[in-house]
Amino acid sequence: MYKLDFLNPTGSFKDRGASVLISHLNEIGIKEIVEDSSGNAGAAIAAYSKAAGIKCRVFVPAEAPFGKVLQIIVYGAEIIRVPGSRENVNKAALEAAQKSYYAGHLWNPFFIEGLKTISFEVYEQTRGVPDAAILPVGSGGLLLGVHKGFKELREMRLAEKIPRIFGVQTYGFAQAYERLHNKKVKKAEEAILADGIAVPNPPRIDQIVRAVKETGGDIILVSNEEIIEGFKDLASLGLFVEPTSATAQAALNKLIKEKVFERGSTIFVPLTGIGLKATDKIGKYILK
Repeated sequence: MYKLDFLNPTGSFKDRGASVLISHLNEIGIKEIVEDSSGNAGAAIAAYSKAAGIKCRVFVPAEAPFGKVLQIIVYGAEIIRVPGSRENVNKAALEAAQKSYYAGHLWNPFFIEGLKTISFEVYEQTRGVPDAAILPVGSGGLLLGVHKGFKELREMRLAEKIPRIFGVQTYGFAQAYERLHNKKVKKAEEAILADGIAVPNPPRIDQIVRAVKETGGDIILVSNEEIIEGFKDLASLGLFVEPTSATAQAALNKLIKEKVFERGSTIFVPLTGIGLKATDKIGKYILK
């Protein structure tokens, strides 16, 4: 079961978190914010900030996809490119936020409050709860939001269960997998195809691992080759997603091959970002 969250206004699931977060900041009178992002969150926060009349500065990796950076600029936010790792970007944003308000989606609880609405929609649209959910993990916001949403549905006695939560990471950014399985991953790939989940130190890693354990799920690692295969599988269905989004399909393919799910199981796979934002990487690595 695919949910086409790349059809949100700015082309990614991050609109859910950004709309709630910026609405809250507008309500409490914040006039200027700083955010750090690999692209999608920055675009969403820039868009809703513009609508709310809030000045926005977005710190992005120097190699962030052009389509995502352009989108942020179009929404009127100031772009600051930071060389080096994703951690460098975060540090630069935190330093700048000393004279502003840090609206970082990696930390702000209102962002996750927005993300949990995807669980409510799945429940409303399917009149039930899926058996499992497969979710790309960068900072972990989507995974934690989905878990929180279904948990609240159960607490309200609208649902009897929470889906098994399966997070997806790449071999180069496998911290949650390593924490869950208590072992180091040796294999790393040079090219960062799934830039949206290239987060070296997820700030809520303990919560991520706890949610996976509580639901009987797992963290699945996928390679660039498997991501490309997942991308092509989705394209064959007429679904044009960015490589980060295709990691969920790659993980689904692995889990099906390993016969993890019983026949007839309902598997929820959110497609998180539109391919139009990542045409440079798609052209370079997938259509080469």
